Amino acid sequence: MTRVRIIGAPTDYGANRRGVDMGPSAIRYGGLADQLSCAGAEVVDAGDLPVPRAEERDPDTDAPKAGDAKFLHEVADVCRRLADEVDGTLADGAVPLALGGDHSIAIGSLVGTARDTDVGAVWFDAHADLNTPSTTPSGNVHGMPLAAALGIGEFADTEWANATGLEPENVALVGLRSVDDPEVELLREHGFSAYTMSDIDERGITDVTEDALAAASAGVDGVHVSLDLDWLDPKEAPGVGTPVRGGVTYREAHSAMEIVDDAGCLRSMELVEVNPTLDQHNETAELATELAASAFGKRVI
Repeated sequence: MTRVRIIGAPTDYGANRRGVDMGPSAIRYGGLADQLSCAGAEVVDAGDLPVPRAEERDPDTDAPKAGDAKFLHEVADVCRRLADEVDGTLADGAVPLALGGDHSIAIGSLVGTARDTDVGAVWFDAHADLNTPSTTPSGNVHGMPLAAALGIGEFADTEWANATGLEPENVALVGLRSVDDPEVELLREHGFSAYTMSDIDERGITDVTEDALAAASAGVDGVHVSLDLDWLDPKEAPGVGTPVRGGVTYREAHSAMEIVDDAGCLRSMELVEVNPTLDQHNETAELATELAASAFGKRVI
């Protein structure tokens, strides 16, 4: 039986809209533990990391070297602690499932899961999250976690952010449809496996997800799955801060998560960017719980 340890990271330091810090509570309320139990997992909830409210902090204090990144020190503190929790969970023989909060928490997840081992990552997201402090149009760190974990740009010598066991050739991004020009250059320069919504339209979600997992899992010890709920079309997941039309459908999302489970390489996972203040009847949070259950083996029969 798979043991799953839930770790809440209720932060909105990296986002441009308030409310995503309530995501972990909404996902739990949506029935996460029950859904995972129905998938056959043994579930332990470790509670939430303590995170001070954003109003108590200065967003522009000690910005990094050559650009603007809001709340960077606060993000760093959360990610350091999350990395330790993820690493400790793996050492105990369980699979860490982190709940955001905004996508900046992925830095901590990746650092923790890649500590002293080689890993890959599949990024289910409308966005590439490869901006850096010098290229970001917003200053929001939730647009930077993949660049940070890979030590790109100003993050090159940032100890708290670098996932030492993760390399670009083992990173696959699935469902892209909103990518900034500097991110396009990085995708080409570093050799990421990147699949847009057009690829999914042409090839189907099954082929694309299988290719993404094959690239991410080649020569490594396991794969981290990062699921941003804005990967789905806003009609399916309205409760997100940065919705982009033209995302995957409900059934495509479940199919992708089922393929993740079939691949047998899931090492760690996170669910991010659920914003209950923008949701309708908690349906985005409930969808997050269902997709997590599919990734851990839940099927109709």
